[in-house]
Amino acid sequence: MPGMPADSGGAIVPFSGEPKHAASALPVRPIRHGVPPPISRVYISWSSGNLLQVACLRPPSPEEGAGRGAEEVAGRVVEVNLGVGAGNGSAEVEEEVDEAEMRRIEYGSVPAFALLQSRKNALADAAAMQHMHSVSEHAEWWQYVLEYSKTIGNLLGNQDSLPALMIEDPRAILKDYDSLLTKTDGTVYFKLNNFQKKLINLQIVENDDDYWNGLSAALSVGWLDVVVNMLRFHGSYQLGQMDNRETENGLVEAVAVLVSTMPRMRPDLPKGKLGQCCKTRPDFIKAWEKWRGQVSKLECSAFWIQCSHQKTRDGLKNLLHIMMGNIKDLTAATSHWLELFASHFLYIRPFTVGFEGMHHLAQKCIQLKPSFDTNGLTGLLNGILSENPEVVLAECTKKFGPWMVTHCMELLAADNDYADIMLHEERPNFGGISIEELHRLVYAQVLCSHSSTWQIAPTYLSSCLNQGLGLLEILLLKQPIQDNRLVLKTLELCRLYELENVGTNIMKIAGCYHWKHGRKGTGVYWFQQAHDKVRLDRIAQQLFERIGKSVADDNFKQWEGLLELLGSDIGSAGGLEFLHRYRDFKRSLQQALEGRTGEAARQTVEFLIQLMRNPSTPQRFWLPLLHDSVKLLNCKPRPLLNVAETTLLLNKLQELSMAKLRPDFCSNHLPSHALSSVRLALGSNLARAILEEA
Repeated sequence: MPGMPADSGGAIVPFSGEPKHAASALPVRPIRHGVPPPISRVYISWSSGNLLQVACLRPPSPEEGAGRGAEEVAGRVVEVNLGVGAGNGSAEVEEEVDEAEMRRIEYGSVPAFALLQSRKNALADAAAMQHMHSVSEHAEWWQYVLEYSKTIGNLLGNQDSLPALMIEDPRAILKDYDSLLTKTDGTVYFKLNNFQKKLINLQIVENDDDYWNGLSAALSVGWLDVVVNMLRFHGSYQLGQMDNRETENGLVEAVAVLVSTMPRMRPDLPKGKLGQCCKTRPDFIKAWEKWRGQVSKLECSAFWIQCSHQKTRDGLKNLLHIMMGNIKDLTAATSHWLELFASHFLYIRPFTVGFEGMHHLAQKCIQLKPSFDTNGLTGLLNGILSENPEVVLAECTKKFGPWMVTHCMELLAADNDYADIMLHEERPNFGGISIEELHRLVYAQVLCSHSSTWQIAPTYLSSCLNQGLGLLEILLLKQPIQDNRLVLKTLELCRLYELENVGTNIMKIAGCYHWKHGRKGTGVYWFQQAHDKVRLDRIAQQLFERIGKSVADDNFKQWEGLLELLGSDIGSAGGLEFLHRYRDFKRSLQQALEGRTGEAARQTVEFLIQLMRNPSTPQRFWLPLLHDSVKLLNCKPRPLLNVAETTLLLNKLQELSMAKLRPDFCSNHLPSHALSSVRLALGSNLARAILEEA
């Protein structure tokens, strides 16, 4: 939908600040397109799911126009995700993924995807030999899928690019956390973020209810470093309060130590993260029981009676109840069902395994903490926990786009027979392809639409056995052939995917293009690379006819370079074979007339006799050949031709005289006295030859 923006100070769509009808007004949100004004044209088109593509174009400036083509314009295409919000169907524009970051993800995921497909094909061949039903029966397949999942996860969650804090704020609570669960409901992040904003104006933090609520919320989801950091804000740590609040400070410090030593069953912990690392389950159980015993002992301690600050006593005990796994306190501390879900694994059910139990727990948490804002991540997690591939695909398509759908297929089908059948079953309503192949084709089409990503599309097209190879051939054949470097890149892709016929057709197309646009040598080069004997024979015939119309030296030199490039071994091109011999005759004649070598004259005569005897030599070249040799025959004191050779040439000359009487005789634009000059030179040579042989 193209549109011409009006003069509105650089805005794409002019609008007034006061809508006429507030009830029916839609929100106007900015789009960061990065194109400097003036913008001459805007195109809007729907992509897959809720994705909207907005193209902003502007005419090139005079400086840009001087260095570029006149038809080229500047602009950018921005992809916007429209999420359905609350109210009367209003739409909100979510933050777009940075284009460079998306390119990094797209290119970074190709090696992992290609490696997994290669391993899958190898296992499929082995399964066929061992009479197995599917690849998933191989024990190695699980390991391959897990390795693939970690690679894609690292690609998406790489923290190396995050800037480090140059100055650490001692009163900072949040650093890298972000809200991914909801846009409207409350979360732990929002609680802590709001408290951090009011922290500057608080003198005594332990008197504020938000302080203790934030501590409980952070501990419920396992943000141990945040909890310990916030406990250090307590007023009992101030130098002037240490003597008067020694017991209170000891209780706060004891809770901080318990939090920082909470057992975690994992091989290692990220740098700066708190917790006691346990690599094996027996070690974790032992550490867990010991730690729980310490928590219970502190909760029953008599020192609580000596703590005079009511909010400190209640807040610290609430933290102990959370660490003890009190469901009532966990429910009160969390805001979102996913937070309550995570708290169960931390403090109540640390050994939960299997999707069935997890899904049941998730449904229970949703009932306790219903969410009124459907987010793509929560919907995706719900589909994963319920082992419902339809829901997962729908959420991925709607919220995360073709890239996510394409790269999650193997994870969905692993150890799930229903998902495996559903994703790989060929469906007539899809043109005989499966859901997996359909989404890969969609993603490949997205890659093909951009000049910087079309090169990686063949990786995904080649994995689609039904329609992918056909579309791959179309993609390669549609690539521009003006630039030889791009042609070479396309041919390399043809070689990698064993598409020799496609590569041959591309070389033929490139040859036709360059020949049509006057680059004859480049065109012949591509025809030779394609072994296109039909077109090479046709070119040779055209060259033969053009030279034959005028055999003057200047005309021959004009085509001599192309004749050299064509070569003499191109099949049935007899005319081209003659032209190469004619070229050799002309070169030898030039050397003989210049007197370079003594043998040049005799060699020229031999070339002449070979040409006149050869049946492929056209009759219209007989007189030019003989006329070119007149000077050579007349300048030598001894005859260059013997009697038999001279008689042969005179007979050819007689045939030529008779042929002039036919209406189809082709003139060769030689002087009118050419025939008599040749006859005189041959007669003189015949007389000298007879005398010498006598």
